[in-house]
Order: sequence, then C-alpha cells, then structure tokens
Amino acid sequence: MNLKHDKEFATLNCLYEVTKVLASSTDLQDCLNRSLLILSTYSELKNGTITIVNPVSGQIEIEVAHGMTAEARKRGVYNLGEGITGRVVASGAPIIVPQVSEEPLFLNRTRTRGTTTKGLSFLCVPIKHGKDTIGALSADCSYREGANFEDEIRFLSILSSIIAQTVNRIQAVNKERETLLHENIQLKQQLSEKYGIDTIISKSSRMLEVLEMTNRVADSNATVLLRGESGTGKTLIAKAIHHNSKRANAPFIAVNCSALPETLLESELFGHEKGAFTGANQLKKGRFEIAEGGTLFLDEIGELSLSIQVKLLNVVQDKEFQRLGSTKLRKCNVRLVAATNRDLEKAVELGTFREDFYYRLNVFPICIPPLRERRTDILLLAEFFLQKYNKENNKNIKRISTSAIDLLIQYHWPGNVRELQNCIERALLICDDDAIKSYHLPPTLQSAATVNTGKNPLSFAAAVDNFEKELIIDALKRFKGNQTKAAEFLDSSLRIINYKIHKHGIDTQSFKVNKE
Repeated sequence: MNLKHDKEFATLNCLYEVTKVLASSTDLQDCLNRSLLILSTYSELKNGTITIVNPVSGQIEIEVAHGMTAEARKRGVYNLGEGITGRVVASGAPIIVPQVSEEPLFLNRTRTRGTTTKGLSFLCVPIKHGKDTIGALSADCSYREGANFEDEIRFLSILSSIIAQTVNRIQAVNKERETLLHENIQLKQQLSEKYGIDTIISKSSRMLEVLEMTNRVADSNATVLLRGESGTGKTLIAKAIHHNSKRANAPFIAVNCSALPETLLESELFGHEKGAFTGANQLKKGRFEIAEGGTLFLDEIGELSLSIQVKLLNVVQDKEFQRLGSTKLRKCNVRLVAATNRDLEKAVELGTFREDFYYRLNVFPICIPPLRERRTDILLLAEFFLQKYNKENNKNIKRISTSAIDLLIQYHWPGNVRELQNCIERALLICDDDAIKSYHLPPTLQSAATVNTGKNPLSFAAAVDNFEKELIIDALKRFKGNQTKAAEFLDSSLRIINYKIHKHGIDTQSFKVNKE
C-alpha cells in the first residue's frame, strides 16, 4: 500500500510540476523540454519524446526529446501510419509495446536505444487538438511481466491533453504577435507614405522587413548597398529609396556597371573635357554631375575594375571628383545607392574587390530575398502582371487556373521576379481562353521537378493527362463540385468523369460550397 501511495504521490507531483511549467511559459520549445525533464525525474517513464505533424510536409517530426541529440532528432521522421508513432497519429489511439525487442513495427529510427531493447516497454499516446491528432507523446519504461500499463497510459494521456492545450495557446499568442507586428508595419507604411506601395507588391514577412529597412534609410544620406540575386527587384528598391527621400525632386540616375567597358564607364561616371582623348570633340558631363542633389544608382557594382573602384572611393570619401582631361576638383552632392548579386566578401578575399571600398559601400546593407524564399508573393505578383499585360495588350484574361498556379508555386524561379514577369507576359500572349492554363506556361515550368506525374513530363501522354485533369478541375470549380453538371458541361458521362476524377486523384470536396 505504501508503495502504491508513493507512486500516486509521485504521479500527482509530476503533473503539478509539468502544469506549472506549461501554464507559465510562452516559449514552446523550452516548456516542452522542461516538461520531459520533469517526467524523467518524477516518474519511471524515460526517453520522453514529443512528435508533431509538420503541416507543410505532412510528416511526423520530433519536436523535443529528453536526452536525445539534434542529429538523432533529425532521424526521427515518420510518415503517417509508419511505425508505432505513425500508427498512433493515424488512428488517434494509444499503443502499448510490452517488449520492444519482439515488436517488428518498432523502428528505433533515432537509434538512441542502441542495439539492446530487451526488457524495455514503449508507450505512445496521441496529442489531440479537438478532433484532430496533431502529434504523439511517447516514453519508455521497464518491462513488467503481466503488466497492462493502464496507469501509465492514463497518465501520459493527461499529459498529452495539457501539452495540446499549451501548444494551442502558445501558437495563438505567437500568431497574434505576428499579426500585430504585421499590422504595425502596414500602419507605418500607410501613415508615413514612404514605401511606394503602388510599385512594390508583397505580403511576405521577409519583404516587409526589406520595406521597413527602406523606410528607415530613405530620408538619410547614408550609402546603401542592395544585395540579392538578379531579378529580385533591386532597382525597384533603389527607386523607392530615392522617391521617398528628401532628394525626391532631384534626379535619379542609374548606371549599369557591367554594361560598359572600363574606358567608357569612367567617362560616363565622371565626364570629360573637350580633347581629353581621341573622339572627345566636346565637353561631356558625367553621371555624378547630372545626378547633383539627387541619387546615383550603381547597379552590378561588383563588376567594377580595381582602377574605377579607387576613383569611386575618393568620390564616396571626399564628395569630389575630376573630369577626364581636367585637374580641377569638383564637389558633388549625390546620394549613392549600389547593388550587386555577387559575394563581395569572397571578392575581397580574392583581391578582385577593394576592402576599403567595400566598407565604404557597406554602410547600410539591405538583403533582398529571392522569390523562392517568399512564395506567398508568387501568386500576388502573377495576378499583378496579368492585369498589367491585359491592359497593355488589350486582352481580358480573367484568372490563372489551379494547375497553372500549382506550377508557379512549385517552380524554383532562378530568374526571380523578372522571370515570373516574363513568364506571365508570354502566357498571356499565347492564351486564347479566359484563363491561363498550365500548358500556356513555358516548358521550363513543366519539368520533372514541378509536374506531378510518374511519366516523362515532356511526353505526349503526360501532356494529355495534365490537360485532361485541368479541364475536369475547371468544370468542377465552375459547378462547385457537382460531378453530374461537370460531366454535362464536358459532354461526357458521369461514369467516365468519376473514373477520371479517381485516376487523377482530384478531391471533389474542395470545390463544394459549405452551407453551414
């Protein structure tokens, strides 16, 4: 009786300590780790592990695990229904493995238990949020002959319920915090009117941070270095910096440093006197003079030769320059914005970019993320370009089809926003329907990495399947999931349409209107 009393007391004490930790914390990772430590300390249950379903991949991943290395946690990834954990999440019911060494379904994927699992029992219960199973809580304990582990399962189920409530609470708090931050940034944009929202289309958090940085630096005289891959919109950000600054009424002059040879570039930047060199028949003002009082945007700055870098360094440091063929120093009042897609730090190490010039440019760096890292902007930008080219080409294409959207979202966009813009313009020009379909998109988007088919994506059969699937999806969307009307619209039979829906794995429920 005393032993039983001691065990009940330890269980209650453990629940009390875990509840205190979970109720007071706002850091999900920290409170779950501390809870598993308490579980190991106050009970006979060891190797406590919490797995959560990844909403993006659908796989079950280890969120926290007591005493487990980060490398081992990475190995602990399961598909739904795979192994004991996968079955618990799939079924929503607990599973007891009395002897791990005799259970073939126990995968030991993390390899934390070594090769010897004899005398070890494994208990796993679901973590539920409402009717949905969002993960699992598992632990090891010593094998006991004839034990049914009802008390342990009940105890873990109570813990999983508390954990589920905590996860829900902290996620709600974090979501509210993100919403407030997002609204705060938006409010600043609207009140200060600094961003030029008409030209910069984005709703991703990464780009909102870029716009926030743009707003902060715009009205200063600091030199700005824009970094990012080709086609990410560096020129657009440079213009936003200028037009939202106190220099907005002065010129904005852009120079592509990679487009001109060194001799011509020097003349373009600094100008030349008449007779400075063969062919210099008259005086020419350089871009620094033309941009006086405004902003000079030097694109592809990483392509400059070392000799031009030296001369630009003097301009940045002393705000003065000389025309070619002249000894007279000229003062200039120009705000410099530079941009590059090169790794300047590596270029400095290799000696192809001057270190002193690098530090003069890198006063206020802004890194613009590639399009593949802000996928929430892809559809937004695609719709913008669709409306733009509709107007320019006097067309009335109303939308982008579901299958075309899927290809746009899945593609890796090495050319970034510029490639997306060209893609939509091309699709609009060859489209004769009221919607852009997947087959209107360039062949690069139809690659094996973006087409969900086991066949050769460039084969005739694959093209027919994709076209067939798209027609059925459009019909179901038009008639809100009504298969009979979709079959009539496609001039086919209901039996054939049902067969095709099953063949292509189309979820008809997603097209139905919820009347509740």
